[in-house]
Amino acid sequence: MKHTEQAASGSAARIDTLDSLREHLQWAIELEHATLPPYLCALYSLDPERNPDAVEVVGSVFIEEMLHLALAANLLNAVGGSPRLDMPEMLPPHPRPMPHGDRSLELSLLPFGAEALEMFLRIEQPAPPGAAPESDGYETIGQFYAAIEQGLRHLCDRLGEQAVFSGDPARQVNSGHFRHTAGQLIAVTDLASALAALEEIVEQGEGTSRGEVWDGDQDVFHPDRDEVAHYYRFQELKAGRRYRRGDTPQSGPTGEEISVDLAGIRPMRHNPRPADHAPGSEIRTAQDEFNHTYCAILHLLEQAFNGSPRLLAVATGTMYALKAQAQALMQMPDEGGTTAGPTFEYVAPDLRRWSVGDRQRIVVLRDGPYVVYGGVRLRRKRKIVSAENNALTWKTGEPLETEDTYALCRCGHSGSKPFCDGTHAVIGFDGTETAGVRPYKELQHVHDGVGISAQRVGELCIHAAFCIGRTRPIAEMLADTGDSDVRSNVMGRIDHCPSGSYSYALQRGGDLIEPDLPQAVSILEEEDGLASALWVTGGVPVLRADGRPLETRNRMTLCRCGHSANKPLCDGTHRKIDFREETPEPAGDQR
Repeated sequence: MKHTEQAASGSAARIDTLDSLREHLQWAIELEHATLPPYLCALYSLDPERNPDAVEVVGSVFIEEMLHLALAANLLNAVGGSPRLDMPEMLPPHPRPMPHGDRSLELSLLPFGAEALEMFLRIEQPAPPGAAPESDGYETIGQFYAAIEQGLRHLCDRLGEQAVFSGDPARQVNSGHFRHTAGQLIAVTDLASALAALEEIVEQGEGTSRGEVWDGDQDVFHPDRDEVAHYYRFQELKAGRRYRRGDTPQSGPTGEEISVDLAGIRPMRHNPRPADHAPGSEIRTAQDEFNHTYCAILHLLEQAFNGSPRLLAVATGTMYALKAQAQALMQMPDEGGTTAGPTFEYVAPDLRRWSVGDRQRIVVLRDGPYVVYGGVRLRRKRKIVSAENNALTWKTGEPLETEDTYALCRCGHSGSKPFCDGTHAVIGFDGTETAGVRPYKELQHVHDGVGISAQRVGELCIHAAFCIGRTRPIAEMLADTGDSDVRSNVMGRIDHCPSGSYSYALQRGGDLIEPDLPQAVSILEEEDGLASALWVTGGVPVLRADGRPLETRNRMTLCRCGHSANKPLCDGTHRKIDFREETPEPAGDQR
């Protein structure tokens, strides 16, 4: 790493305890996060058709800052810490100082332009030659990370690597959880991997240890070129030229021209604040909605870094919703010829409802997956049918391994079904919820028999076909329920109805008799390998994306093919589209 020699020859390490190391790595998380709102505002203010080069630069830097955030969390987890992101300190009002850094550097929410570029250059500026590590009040990010490296080496020498790297390896996020960058998301388990993670952060920001403008990776947008470090990418935009092989920090960029179309930038108001607009106004409402989405991302990131690493894909996927909300704001006229913009204000968890506590529940994310909290058991169930394909019963399979909080695919396109992998965001999944919230009793149609009163809600039916039977449907059998065998048959079929579309009592108006079902989510498979709904049992609450709860029932079925007309509930459309959990192998060459 570029600061190793300076660190070795400097004064005694200032980070000299494990608690101090963990504190500084939490600061690293706060530092990496602090760059995100300014980069996002600049990025969303750019018209991508008129400013493709600037969008490419700012967008790539933002993605890599997300990578750095994940690397900092890996480092903190590796040494036994617990990353925190969902807290008010993450979102103080702008302009704001860099966390624990040089107070003269202010971070502002600005549209792209000369002022934003100067701020970005100041954020990413390389450490001066021979600069000493600085653990607090740091002048450059590189010097701050050099102090962390110095502390890591010192503690490993004094305590031993095993004592320093005491964290749970299962908390590490890795390349399986992150994409869209040539950088490496390194799992940190020892000093060597920790130093590699620090090197990745610093070199992507200010260049390689040889003092070059390159960061050591291939350019993801231009595979034939080496990638330029963040500081020098912004220098390219400022100078209007790209770096080419042979260029140095001293020469500046001498390659092909790049341009910025100033008319293709939305004139967002500088450092917008919630108080600028009255509660209930169009702009304030849109800003509040943006803040809820952004705080949901912070919440998901904190969950991902604290034992549920698969949620990293869900958090990054939610960024797509954030983009649409920010760009909608920047099309709303504000005062003085400017447009509105996001405020990045913290929303307290109790105002978000769904993200509070560890109780068992399922949350529907807007145009995203189902997030399952509280360690709800996940398992598979396969429908058993007769030789004539008549539904007989469900066979329970082995439980699936999950994290305490996990996300299940709702769009039907995840490459890791039943879990979400963020594909919903890439394909623009429309998860608009149309299911009503009227209680079951208001919707049911009652059909009385002898010693049984059957209720049916057609809107809940997923066509699992237990009500049809081998000879005749339940509706026809009720007339013969004076025969206890017929009545028992009807009760058994209703007990197997996964959605609870059918239920029964012993008499009209009596208490419903429900099967004893565990609190669980079951991945249903019907005949011939057909992938069916998510079967939620045992009264696990389900919250819509707008925070309104669906009626909590002993059993309900949620859509996972993405095509139900009654989202989030299943309506049996998976049967019409022949939904499969695995993508069928392509047919052989027919030529």
